[in-house]
Amino acid sequence: MEFQQLNKTCFYFHGPVNIGYVHLGEEGMLIDAGIDKSAMKKVIKQLREHELPITHLFVTHAHADHFGGAQYLQQQFEVHTIAPIFEEAVMRYPIMEPIYLFGGNEPLEDLRNKFLEGNPITIDQVIEEGHYQVGDFSFETVNLPGHTHYQLAILIDDILFAGDAYLSEQYLHKHKLPYMTDADLAIESLNKLTEIRCQGAVPGHGEYEEDFNKTVQANINYHEKLLNWVEAKVEEYPNGISHETIVAEMCQHFGLGEKLLSQWVLLRTAVTSYLLALIKKEKISHHITGGRWIFIANR
Repeated sequence: MEFQQLNKTCFYFHGPVNIGYVHLGEEGMLIDAGIDKSAMKKVIKQLREHELPITHLFVTHAHADHFGGAQYLQQQFEVHTIAPIFEEAVMRYPIMEPIYLFGGNEPLEDLRNKFLEGNPITIDQVIEEGHYQVGDFSFETVNLPGHTHYQLAILIDDILFAGDAYLSEQYLHKHKLPYMTDADLAIESLNKLTEIRCQGAVPGHGEYEEDFNKTVQANINYHEKLLNWVEAKVEEYPNGISHETIVAEMCQHFGLGEKLLSQWVLLRTAVTSYLLALIKKEKISHHITGGRWIFIANR
């Protein structure tokens, strides 16, 4: 995990999941906390080596790879922890994530792992989109839904820590169907990102870029390509295609033959996010027939 300085006050730990850091006087704020205790130990070790303080934690959204290390951090330091509305509930009760991914049913043990269920944490301050002064830190938060319900990016000292609102092109092509809850909202959020003016941006997965709009546009293009694929697939079935069938066909088409239930529920949600976007755009309709959720192209 490489510790990089971006300007006078802003830094980030570059790794599989990026973690931001802002230093002002005797205060230091981490932005996200990594997936587990091991990731957070590496962060703490490097900050101690640089004699930098840890007094605050800002979590962009309630996915375990972004808050899983926070419990250990809170055990080691008195940190004022800030989180977005709605997302904070999942951080306090992490079993909610495997529950909603499993359609509301009691989750099987296969779903109760560190990738889907982080350790519960204490939240000291719940915030929305807007301007905030917390201790010495003055910052703006930007609501960027689509990846989760109420993800907040943070713009502080001219650096945007964007959470998972956009991803590196390498990450997109590696994972093929990145997790989303609503592709339409995700694309709206990406367009919103292009209007932000700052020195540079750090995505949740990828590298810091000063000219990040090129990567953001690549994300928009990628999701629109997937939307077109889903629309074309629905059109292949004049009598309608079931939810189960289109999930299976999309996974097979993109070579995502994962056999783990924990991976499949994420893919199912991602595929559904594109179907939701097409319903919103009135490109497709849906109904229940014979106990199946059916999608049909509008003509």
